[in-house]
Amino acid sequence: MNYDCIVIGGGVIGTAVLDRLAAYELNVLLLEKEDDVASFTTRANSGIVHAGYDCDPDTAKARFNVRGNELLWQDAGELDVPCLKCGSIVVARADQLDKLKELQAKGERNGVETRILDRQQTLEIEPNVADEIEYSLYAPSAGIVSPYQLAIAYADRAVLNGAKIELCSPVTAINRSGGLYSVRTDKAEYTAKIVINCAGANGAQVNDLAGAEHFETTYRRGDYFVIDNTERKNVSTVIFPLPTAAGKGILVAPTADGNVIYGPTAVDTTDSNDTATSLDSLDSVRKNVPLSYKKAAFNKCIRVYAGLRTLIGHDFVIKESDVLHNFIMAIGICSPGLSSAPAIAEYIQKIVVGKLSAVPKQKVKRVMTKHLRLMEIDEKCLNDLIERDSAWGRIVCRCEKVTEAEIVEAIHSPLPATTVDAVKRRTRAGMGRCQGGFCGPRVMEIISRELGIPLDEVKKGGGASIARYKVKEVE
Repeated sequence: MNYDCIVIGGGVIGTAVLDRLAAYELNVLLLEKEDDVASFTTRANSGIVHAGYDCDPDTAKARFNVRGNELLWQDAGELDVPCLKCGSIVVARADQLDKLKELQAKGERNGVETRILDRQQTLEIEPNVADEIEYSLYAPSAGIVSPYQLAIAYADRAVLNGAKIELCSPVTAINRSGGLYSVRTDKAEYTAKIVINCAGANGAQVNDLAGAEHFETTYRRGDYFVIDNTERKNVSTVIFPLPTAAGKGILVAPTADGNVIYGPTAVDTTDSNDTATSLDSLDSVRKNVPLSYKKAAFNKCIRVYAGLRTLIGHDFVIKESDVLHNFIMAIGICSPGLSSAPAIAEYIQKIVVGKLSAVPKQKVKRVMTKHLRLMEIDEKCLNDLIERDSAWGRIVCRCEKVTEAEIVEAIHSPLPATTVDAVKRRTRAGMGRCQGGFCGPRVMEIISRELGIPLDEVKKGGGASIARYKVKEVE
């Protein structure tokens, strides 16, 4: 199977790159080792669209963050991805004002609009900052987006525009001969003129497979609390402490889907699969949140989780290899990677288009059909939908008010949702208070029916089984 480009990795960077390339007369393929896109780093991202004031000036992080912030809001609108430009604040005590001014000066060099606010002005934006807070740095261009829905929407649009995606396809070998790359997985072998490494936590390993530059990689785990959506009314914007060398600090933020999150921590690790929360790390979140936010509601926690950031030096690595011709790297993408994704994709698109003299397709899908969500439609619209399809009248997930019709749509989307976790990321079924305790079995039944597979073949995600055998004989 021959392609112009192969993208390795189905996180938000890889799917954004695929989406951009699919708009050109190119034959493009994405290889993802998991059973869905957005299954590792992207699924655990905090979803903050950073303004760009925190990045060191004249770095790739600064350039791509600021440009990415401009592009992301347009992309989210076209893709019908939940987002909100709610701004952000970095809070400070009176004795920290000089640090706040230093941060503002850094932002000015990056071309980011910010304002230093006194306590009264801060309270007008976020009434629930801690009593010790006297100043804040306000960035109006910041906000929130659903990270996994953004990556999924990029993938869906890319498929509609002719791209191919192969899931459950870990890359096992990359060789170059006669000007073409041979990329092998455990299922098939593909050839391409250009390979683009967007493999996230496995980026350095993919480089090694290809014989490109070797990079020493470290990882940083971040633990989070997810707070029930009843607390959303108490958080108006993204609340940061002053950043440190370890990162942007433990934040308090609304999510694009209506919850609130506290976190992340910054725990150095050498394990590229270290996504297990720890008591010490979660305790650090408990101690730090009240320093910036006075309505901490840990008693409303519905879930804890951890994500992993990948670090290669102090900056992103986004360039063509100096060792291998037509091997492009987008690795070491830690924060602000989500915010930078559209700009990284734009940059790589220009490289590929220039190399292959590709021309835009005459007809491409840009604005995705709006998803109908029970939580967002009025009674008349719902009744009309039920008349056409009775599945709209059957609520499967009570916590998040998700109907059977929405789940069926996800299963038959351009990149089909074939696991319980894949359905969850697309519809939020299982993301509410009961965390799938009630709706999980029903979601499994719908997947089984729609895909025509036995119930015990329905997977949770990541290859994990749920139903192993029947405990009762049924007719």
